[in-house]
Amino acid sequence: MPVIAPAETARATRRRASSNGTPFWFTSYIGANRYTRAAGAGDPVEGAIYPMAFLVEQDANCTVGAHYHQADQFQVIVGGGGSLGRHPVAPVAVHFAGAFTAYGPLRAGPEGLHYFTLRNGWDPGARYMEFPDNRTTLRHTPRQHREAVLEGAEALLAPESDGLAAWRYRLAAGERLTGEAPRGGAGQHWLVVAGSLLRDEQELPTKSCMFVYPDEPPFSGTAGPDGLDVVVMQFPRRN
Repeated sequence: MPVIAPAETARATRRRASSNGTPFWFTSYIGANRYTRAAGAGDPVEGAIYPMAFLVEQDANCTVGAHYHQADQFQVIVGGGGSLGRHPVAPVAVHFAGAFTAYGPLRAGPEGLHYFTLRNGWDPGARYMEFPDNRTTLRHTPRQHREAVLEGAEALLAPESDGLAAWRYRLAAGERLTGEAPRGGAGQHWLVVAGSLLRDEQELPTKSCMFVYPDEPPFSGTAGPDGLDVVVMQFPRRN
């Protein structure tokens, strides 16, 4: 079954956190992460699909240094503004970085920089490029360079041969939406960026998110009374 995380449920987890000295607010949505996992818990099976989703609200005028992760990830800018590497970003920019792909830095502007991080595999945390051991690890890892900042269009990223894709749907109140079949990739994250999505008598408001496993049927729902603006991100298959 899809994993559904309503915004109001996740809001109760909001807490102060920091990474490599950079402060931010952190809200957990789907899956355990390095801030919430139980002490002594083992890592999920390597290579298994393990959905993760959380919201980072980076403080104004601060910077998260260049780094990489061991899992594929999407990031969606939902508030504030700033830059990601050489790219200026604002809502609703979508960024994809493949596993073991260095990216950044993420620089917040005067209103901060707020973004969802969405993964389909376990990741223990950022590995910063300023540390020599992390650079060495990256040099000895087969290249998996996939990084892009996507903006604006309805088809943010046309499906690639391995299933990597991203779509944005904007619907009027009451319109029905059925997404692409998730079997084309390695799972999909759905993120409501405005309005709400109605599904099974539940209204999922702005900043709600869902994860659809690749063996499930296409995810569907109906736009709420104020319409719906939703971003759908599909992960690439890994051989």
